[in-house]
Amino acid sequence: MINLYKIKEGDVEYTLGRFNGDTVTYDFKNILVYLEAKGKILFGEHFEIHKEDHKLLLKLCCYFIQDKDYCKANGIDLNKGILLSGPVGCGKTSLMNLLRNLSLKPKMFEIIAARNIVFAYNHLGTKTIQDFGNNKCYCFDDLGIEPIGKYYGNTYNVMGEVLLSRYELFLETKIKTHITTNLNASEIEERYGSRVRSRMRQLFNQLTFSETTKDKRK
Repeated sequence: MINLYKIKEGDVEYTLGRFNGDTVTYDFKNILVYLEAKGKILFGEHFEIHKEDHKLLLKLCCYFIQDKDYCKANGIDLNKGILLSGPVGCGKTSLMNLLRNLSLKPKMFEIIAARNIVFAYNHLGTKTIQDFGNNKCYCFDDLGIEPIGKYYGNTYNVMGEVLLSRYELFLETKIKTHITTNLNASEIEERYGSRVRSRMRQLFNQLTFSETTKDKRK
């Protein structure tokens, strides 16, 4: 008998793939149906997944369901995290919120706004750097719009230091970090320095929305 891989939301079950007793074969069309339904639950009835985002979303889905063959063929390293970049309002944060539900396991990572980490540093100092260099998987949201940290009159590039701490954690434990950002590679280097950008190449698979992606908030 063939069992189906399902996720239940309220009274509705969504079939994501077919289980053969050993592995699950996923159906991307079914995943889209589930993600759009989950998006309406999380963000309201206006939510929709746009057709122009399907190609990028397929890559993200295959990463999070750990489709080794697809990821290998498309240059995606399952050992690294995701750096999701794109224009303002393209839906980066919404997709990461959705995709962490694409599992029967507890949520795979916690989403934290980069600016909130800086605000915490302004109150607590370097303890904040230590706290976010711990053994949890995070997605740092909207990297690049956060202010410079200030603690007892000293300024500090908080997220740059957090990323260096996450790199050290990755080397020791292979625990991943994810990021959403409006910045491109050169802007990341300008803001955080060549050392951070170099480490980020080792930490992340970079996936990018098209520059022409429309602002979905309008």
